[in-house]
Amino acid sequence: MAELVPFAVPTGSDKTLLVWELSSGPTAEALQHSLFTVFSQFGLLYSVRVFPNAAVAGPGFYAIVKFYSARDAHRAQMACDQKQLFQKSPVKIRLGTQHKAVQHNALALNSSRCQELANYYFGFNGWSKRIIKLQDLSDPEEERENEDIVAPLQRQSLKFFCALEVVLPSYECRSPGVGMAEEPLDNLEEGPLSLLMKRKKTQKLAIQKAMTDAFQKLQIVVLESGKIAVAYRCCEEVTDARTEEELQDLIQISCFSWKPCGQGEEECLSDFSFEEEEFTVP
Repeated sequence: MAELVPFAVPTGSDKTLLVWELSSGPTAEALQHSLFTVFSQFGLLYSVRVFPNAAVAGPGFYAIVKFYSARDAHRAQMACDQKQLFQKSPVKIRLGTQHKAVQHNALALNSSRCQELANYYFGFNGWSKRIIKLQDLSDPEEERENEDIVAPLQRQSLKFFCALEVVLPSYECRSPGVGMAEEPLDNLEEGPLSLLMKRKKTQKLAIQKAMTDAFQKLQIVVLESGKIAVAYRCCEEVTDARTEEELQDLIQISCFSWKPCGQGEEECLSDFSFEEEEFTVP
């Protein structure tokens, strides 16, 4: 009995709350801040969006709140529905509804979101990244000069490749990832400082893409007991500096007790069953 929390944009209706009958007094920005403060007590939020009511519904606002965890969304709905929260009148809260035939392809979280999710479940010191290779794939100066003679109007570009691994030492797990970034250049306009800034920007983007790729192979498994496990899934499409034997050694799952950073009380987790993956807990 467990819930999978992937490093992907949450799309399930069971992770989405619809909040309505919000007061028309505060601004949308103020309501967004108040809603974030209330619902973040139940778990990590992906987004809080506030919209004005339709004209036929009268003045006021409604909101859509997305959690990473379906359990957190369910607990928030049960605890906050028909409560006043931060206003004088009670609000209504329902879990999102979606036709079963509708399916969404999971979109990968960007590197900042991945780090936020990792910090929440593993702690700021519970994971790290190790850059294996950061290579400049831009055209050499000699080739650029030759190309300028043949095709002077063709724009050059900076290109970097990065290979790294996300390391979870407490779980004895390493997840490799690769990324490539390219930034166009205009030799007639680029000065030394601008070129240096673009070079650093392209390097950073390649590292971010590699981190996102590494996190996509990991899934957080939240158990009923309040512990978490880490599931590693190898993707055949992605290759890096590691050998096939080394990659096979990384397919593992470890389990440890968990308490979200900054929360003093244990979460009361409901059951959630899944059958797609099998794992064992030591």
